[in-house]
Amino acid sequence: MTAPDSTASVVRLDLPSGREVTHRDVAANGARFHIAEMGDGPLVLLLHGFPQFWWAWRHQLPALADAGFRAVTMDLRGVGGSDRTPRGYDPANLALDITGVIRSLGEADAALVGHDLGGYLAWTAAAMRPKLVRRLAVSSMPHPRRWRTAMLADVRRSSHVWSFQRPWLPERRLTADDAELVGRMIRDWSGPRLPEDETIEIYRRAMTIPSTAHCSIEPYRWMVRSMARPDGLQFNRRMKKPVRVPTLHLHGSLDPVMRTRSAAGSGEYVEAPYRWRLFDGLGHWPHEEDPAAFSTELVNWLKDPEPDR
Repeated sequence: MTAPDSTASVVRLDLPSGREVTHRDVAANGARFHIAEMGDGPLVLLLHGFPQFWWAWRHQLPALADAGFRAVTMDLRGVGGSDRTPRGYDPANLALDITGVIRSLGEADAALVGHDLGGYLAWTAAAMRPKLVRRLAVSSMPHPRRWRTAMLADVRRSSHVWSFQRPWLPERRLTADDAELVGRMIRDWSGPRLPEDETIEIYRRAMTIPSTAHCSIEPYRWMVRSMARPDGLQFNRRMKKPVRVPTLHLHGSLDPVMRTRSAAGSGEYVEAPYRWRLFDGLGHWPHEEDPAAFSTELVNWLKDPEPDR
């Protein structure tokens, strides 16, 4: 692998299917965010997790566009083609990035679809700005209050989060040997359907963009270090507010990062139709391990006018 010669060449990729996708930047919440979009119709905003960028949703973009939606995926603050700001990586501010992008796209609301950290932020945005969230779909991530309990109860599964608390060393480990650790994480957290080498290389290259490693782990530092601070306690109290939009919760049965029972308990924070879907034989990346099944489940739920419990 060679170091990327520019951010654009690494991030503004064509879809593997050959379908045309539009790349552009939008301003929101005091920063600039790279988005990729396809289709017309009600907005569906897709939020990637760690250690990835918008490319994680390459299969869902055309599936949603073909189903009659305006499918948009954004690079989170500090990742991919978005701004790498010195501050602003607490979940409340990151959620305002997301709702700000919705407004910048000229939409009144959106269905949010989030995976991993993107799922954590989707839960947060739905609680903080309910008028801007039409529906909520979360994959591989429990509600923030459930996540906090699970992380404290199962240190082994959350070992990567705890390792991020050290200064500087985590960044160096993430970028060492052309981000070899990124590839190892993605493979180790997968089920039997391992990603292709080309896919791994794309994620590794994206992590080597300067400052990406630091910005990628800052949200996790905040989550742990704020636990006993006033800002963290206030955020945890704010997350008691129930989600009041239809919610789809997706999880891989073999996810080694988050236990199924930890994720499944998130329904207690939803006062609206809540649907749980467990994908047998899939790991932490169900939208990539079995994109057809994931996309079908998501599209059918989004098109269902009355999703029940």
